Amino acid sequence: MGVKSFLAKLLASYITGQVKKEAANAIADQEKWFTQLMKVVAKTKFGKDHKLTQNTTYTEFKNQVPIRDYEGLKSYFDAMVEGKPDVCWKGKPIYFAKTSGTTSGVKYIPISKESIQFHINSARNALLCYIAETGNSDFVEGKLIFLSGSPTLDIVNGIQTGRLSGIVNHHVPQYLRKNQMPSYTTNCIEDWEKKVDTIVNETIDKNMTLISGIPPWVQMYFDKLSEKRNGKPIKDIFPNFNLFVYGGVNFEPYRAKIEQSIGKKIDTIETYPASEGFFAYQDSQSETGLLLLTNNGIFYEFIPVAEYYQENPKRISLSEVQLNTNYVLILNTNAGLFGYNIGDTIKFTSIKPYRIVVTGRVKHFISAFGEHVIGEEVEFALLQTAKKYAIEITEFTVAPQVTPSNGELPYHEWLIEFENEPNNLKQFASEVDEALQQKNIYYKDLIEGNILQPLKITSLVKNTFINYMKAEGKLGGQNKVPRLSNDRKIAEGLLTLSTNDH
Repeated sequence: MGVKSFLAKLLASYITGQVKKEAANAIADQEKWFTQLMKVVAKTKFGKDHKLTQNTTYTEFKNQVPIRDYEGLKSYFDAMVEGKPDVCWKGKPIYFAKTSGTTSGVKYIPISKESIQFHINSARNALLCYIAETGNSDFVEGKLIFLSGSPTLDIVNGIQTGRLSGIVNHHVPQYLRKNQMPSYTTNCIEDWEKKVDTIVNETIDKNMTLISGIPPWVQMYFDKLSEKRNGKPIKDIFPNFNLFVYGGVNFEPYRAKIEQSIGKKIDTIETYPASEGFFAYQDSQSETGLLLLTNNGIFYEFIPVAEYYQENPKRISLSEVQLNTNYVLILNTNAGLFGYNIGDTIKFTSIKPYRIVVTGRVKHFISAFGEHVIGEEVEFALLQTAKKYAIEITEFTVAPQVTPSNGELPYHEWLIEFENEPNNLKQFASEVDEALQQKNIYYKDLIEGNILQPLKITSLVKNTFINYMKAEGKLGGQNKVPRLSNDRKIAEGLLTLSTNDH
């Protein structure tokens, strides 16, 4: 055992004790953070606009601060970007995390000097919990790669601005710097394909032990590595690679193909970071769900998805949540976000401690006919059927076909890039449809009532999704194709790039 490995085990034991203590104290910590947030925000423009004081209660807060997304709070974000102080938090942000928005174009998410530490420490603690539970600390002796956006930062009115992954890159602990791959110069390459090619050349002969990134882009890295080594699996290229860290998407649709590329099963750690905060990570290899981080500078609120589109939906704190209910996640943070709808939906798998799974995006659903099919349901239906037939999926998305050209009933079109296509695509589609009906009663009613016909699958040629993201200027980094759309913009874009017609 090396010195780093030995020290990592000692630190893991200490930090894991703290993590467990905080998990047991979740409600008290949430109440503490609400009080602390009110003390600070009361002195800001946002606080004064919403009549907040240091003594504001949660009930009063809900009455005075409505739920809004980025567009709804844009005037405050714009003021921060202009360099004005004390807008939603004391002083000015130390960073803006730059993300691509939809209706608002580029979004600038503030990161304060108080919030940055939680972004850094949470990623570290996820690894330490893994070490404490498994005893596996050997990976800290080898090379660690983080497939992420460029660490190059711009200056916007005196505030450093860039992708979250690039910002975090500047805060990698010194003891990991020598192990970190790729090199800073390579990480700054903006063209994703060129960047991945350079990373392959830079890492192919190194002792890679941990790889981290969004699954589809890690898969692209693995494909290029294997191609360069005449089809060798990753386990033969990196014999000591034994831990994969990911976030941003559900790993299950990618698991079979990634494990095939590696050539063996390896341990994985799921994390749930965003520009707005680090919310949860997998603290155990044996438990379902991610540990919600309740002492992380964030006061969470939850709206049941079933009530979200009502005029006055129920808005609750952590103490009131129930198991297996889909909630829209609402944030109040020590970076100055209040009543902020990040757009994600989650549900609790445990309340002692509080563990969650991400079930989708509140804007990513299909409800062209009132069916309100969500990401969790389509992933379940497809993966259950694919597993039965040992089918591997590279990528997929679903869109409604409201007005078929031949006058037939509308349907959901599933555009799937298969690694190995089913022998009988119609039979496969029929079983996916049956599984979806079991998960969503509204969808089942529409099928049985002859409002919709069963789903149809369109098989896409290899690399269609990669080529689509390239055409959209979103190849690599933290970008991903939505699983569900309520229109056909993405579907039509994919179809024009694929020549495979079923």
